[in-house]
Amino acid sequence: MSQSQGTTGVRDRLNGFVSGLTVGNADTDLSWYAIVLPKVFIFAAVLLIPFLGAFYVSLHQWEPLARSHPFVGIDNYVRLVQDPIFWDALINTAGYSLALLVFDVPIALGLALLLNMNLRGTKFYSAAIFLPVVTSWVVVSLIWSWIYNPQYGLLNTMLGTIGLPQLSWLQSSKTALASIALMSIWKHIGFNMVIFLAGLKGIPDDLYEAAIIDGANRWERFRYVTLPLLKPTTFFVFVVTLVFSFRVYTQVYVMTNGGPVHSTYTIVYYFWQTGFQQFEMGYASAIAVVLFLLVFGLSVLQQRTWGDDVGY
Repeated sequence: MSQSQGTTGVRDRLNGFVSGLTVGNADTDLSWYAIVLPKVFIFAAVLLIPFLGAFYVSLHQWEPLARSHPFVGIDNYVRLVQDPIFWDALINTAGYSLALLVFDVPIALGLALLLNMNLRGTKFYSAAIFLPVVTSWVVVSLIWSWIYNPQYGLLNTMLGTIGLPQLSWLQSSKTALASIALMSIWKHIGFNMVIFLAGLKGIPDDLYEAAIIDGANRWERFRYVTLPLLKPTTFFVFVVTLVFSFRVYTQVYVMTNGGPVHSTYTIVYYFWQTGFQQFEMGYASAIAVVLFLLVFGLSVLQQRTWGDDVGY
């Protein structure tokens, strides 16, 4: 076969492939809709429709067994702004969220860096750190309630052994929220550690070798190689931790019931108490709508501030 005949055959095959793509445009469009539409329906069923339903209920004086639900407009939102308990719950939730972002994320990153060094016993340590993540919140809360017990708790016993003052961890309004945050960090840190560890495994070793050849020390390699390449992972961890922190409820319910003196009230706990104990569904729906808008707004703020240049 001559060179011209071979070139002609390749050209014919390419033309046939392109014409096949052109003919199949309609099928491609249908396939695209078949892939996207189920996700749109799931999104609407799981998020959009419940949000619109909650917003509708929040505009009414809604009681579960009432025959009528009078329209009250934005009265529930006006009441929310004037409610001191809601503001206490908002401040407590913000403080709890800040504690998780400030301590949970850096400690998880440090643990991931240690485990990424492939030291002896890495699998055992990673499993031990991740074990609390798969343990029930109720079980963990009960265990830590015993640890925090002021009379016979493990923590006060250890403090007394080394001569430090013993504290009323969950019985004092000064330490109750911090105690719950500490327990939550211990339970959730394994999740962030695994995410960071996966991100570290995705960084090519060639970059570290090149940095070593250029004379970069361990800190410079971490600052100029690890941190920039971990930015997508860090952004994901921050967003997920933020959403998780605003959902705090179970540990408050089990350990303190919002006390003492509303010092551990959170937005979700106040929503549950208002809706399912006092049966003020309209007011509780207003709390839920405000919570959704807060989380959504903070997530968008994170995206706008340092997530625009993040790609996956």
